[in-house]
Amino acid sequence: MKKLFYLFAFVLISSSVSAQTGEWIELFNGNNLDGWKLSENPDSFQVEDGVIKVAGPRAHAFYVGEVGGADFTDFELMVEVKTMPRANSGLFIHTEYQEDGWPNKGYEIQVNQSHSDWRKTGSVYSFQDVRETYVEDGEWYTEHVIVKGDEITVKINGQTINEYDESEVRSGDLGSKKLSSGTIALQAHDPQSVIYYRSVKVKILD
Repeated sequence: MKKLFYLFAFVLISSSVSAQTGEWIELFNGNNLDGWKLSENPDSFQVEDGVIKVAGPRAHAFYVGEVGGADFTDFELMVEVKTMPRANSGLFIHTEYQEDGWPNKGYEIQVNQSHSDWRKTGSVYSFQDVRETYVEDGEWYTEHVIVKGDEITVKINGQTINEYDESEVRSGDLGSKKLSSGTIALQAHDPQSVIYYRSVKVKILD
């Protein structure tokens, strides 16, 4: 009987993951941060008028919900985001919950139009950086991250602006990184940075 139960549970989980493959799934419910775990300064993340407002001291919101078991390997991440002047944020991929500090695991995809950091939106932070800006502060735009095999592709409003091949470069100013698997996280960078996210969705690839 116990073996039958475990078999049923395995089939159920497998079917759930299979049903999610290839579909865009929204991770933010528009009402609260259920499914997200906030680190060190949780008040830096608030939901206002159906939008995630990021404003305050350093913190990270890690996805810990049911989609993909919050453990993604090959996948796509699409956010609708708006930065305010001098704001800095980031999208972490293949990461894991960390109570404080900048996440040690995974890569950061930069969100920054006018902050003093020269690494701008779309950078694979410190590994393959972008100096140009493609959108303006105060403007909603899409940042689309595709992770497949050894490659990370970043698109802004549908335009490919960065293609990083890890098989060629694996070390940067922050040391060495290696794509593996993990969850995603949104970054609150500092008290002067105000950023809004109104959609955070993923597509699990085969």
